[in-house]
Amino acid sequence: MSRTETALDGRRARGDASRRVVLGHAVDLASIEGLDQLSIGRIATAANVSKSSIATLFGSKERLQLAAVDAARGRFTATVIEPARVKPRGLARVVALLDRVVAYSQERVFPGGCFFSAAAADFHAKPGLVRDAITGQLDDWLGYLAVSVGYAAAAGELDGVVDADGAEQFAFEVQGIFEWMNQLAVIRDSDEPYVRARRAFRARLVALGAPVEVADLVLEPGAALR
Repeated sequence: MSRTETALDGRRARGDASRRVVLGHAVDLASIEGLDQLSIGRIATAANVSKSSIATLFGSKERLQLAAVDAARGRFTATVIEPARVKPRGLARVVALLDRVVAYSQERVFPGGCFFSAAAADFHAKPGLVRDAITGQLDDWLGYLAVSVGYAAAAGELDGVVDADGAEQFAFEVQGIFEWMNQLAVIRDSDEPYVRARRAFRARLVALGAPVEVADLVLEPGAALR
């Protein structure tokens, strides 16, 4: 490798590292102050870098917002989806997903609670690429949960789910419980909504035919992953 190529690789690595640092501050701030309020100047102050550096890395506010959504997606996946994948497809994975999505809010993976709940509220009536990216993440999450429920139903572990619409209905209800849980927990600074959400998830699983001893795992944080 020539000196020029080595220098280019070094600059690229430093640029990637700077990008990760900036995006880490961006997603945390957006979860508190709102994605639409995210500005190059505000991020520069939080990350202790120059505005020109951020402008060089992202070029525009919209590109910064899109990159923030993508970074938040990665953090959500690492916190919720990947840990649950240690469990086999079926009810065990569904229960693990429910456990992890509560923990995702309770552990303040984003300091303002769920990044996507805040971002959806910010952009729900503002068409464009940023809203499309937020919608895409929410659709992917609900789709993954519904498919996981479908595997459980096919294995005879959730007899109350008779078709794909039933699996999608369950995912819809889970998200509704999650949104109210996250909002109340953040605004009240209380863990009570997390307890109530786990009870609600357990009740829905039992109502759909899950064995009680399996559904009970969602009541205890982390039990579904043991």
